[in-house]
Amino acid sequence: MRKVHVNSSTRTIGRLLARAACALLAGCARHDVHAASHADTTPATSISPQQAALIHQGKLIFDETPKYASKYVGNRLACNDCHLQDGTAPYAAPMIDLAGLFPMFNKRAGHVISLQNRLQECFSRSEAGSPPPLDSSEMTAVVAYIDYLSRDGAKGKPFKGRGFVKLPALTGDPAHGKMVYAAQCAGCHGKDGGGVPPILPAVWGPDSYNDGAGMNGVNKMAAFVYRNMPQNHPGTLSAQQAYDVSAFIHTMPRPKFNEAYKNY
Repeated sequence: MRKVHVNSSTRTIGRLLARAACALLAGCARHDVHAASHADTTPATSISPQQAALIHQGKLIFDETPKYASKYVGNRLACNDCHLQDGTAPYAAPMIDLAGLFPMFNKRAGHVISLQNRLQECFSRSEAGSPPPLDSSEMTAVVAYIDYLSRDGAKGKPFKGRGFVKLPALTGDPAHGKMVYAAQCAGCHGKDGGGVPPILPAVWGPDSYNDGAGMNGVNKMAAFVYRNMPQNHPGTLSAQQAYDVSAFIHTMPRPKFNEAYKNY
């Protein structure tokens, strides 16, 4: 069963929302809510009740995307299934300090993109859905949440645990990977790869990411798996085992990317 992580960001957002609700119910036009830094060690930041509520909504979308952004989701994956611990886990593509890195050149898109464009890309590929409009309530809320996680970052300076771990270039063996999957992964993700959404994500099949998603690349998945899986014993697979199981998963069926969204 998936572990439930209660981190400082989660607790802080909960406090923000509680204080915001109190302020709004009391009829206050504005009430400053103090948010601590990621480690609760730097000076507090003043956030309005309305902004606190927006951040909370963004976190709900991030953690339960099919439920709170259903119009734009084509599978049963949430952002939190890959960006672990509410987007705060190092080397699981964390959201911390991400906002300050945009705009940036995107090699896949072939042009400079904004943070909002990058989120549209995720919805089109990892969520196997469609890109939310830039002015949609869902986009506004998720950006607010990522901005909150980036509140202490320096512009242009990435978080220390950004992206994934660096692995040597190896060649995965799908046949051996099938055995690794049966022994190490099937207990959670199922023999059929379908998982138990929304608790345990699908890794192939109709509820998984499409073939245009970054996780469909063996190298990227191997780096994610090596650091973060199996979830009950992360870091116990060798680099070769991570490549092998990723190569096996890569051979399995999944949704096709909608080429209408190729600019994302």
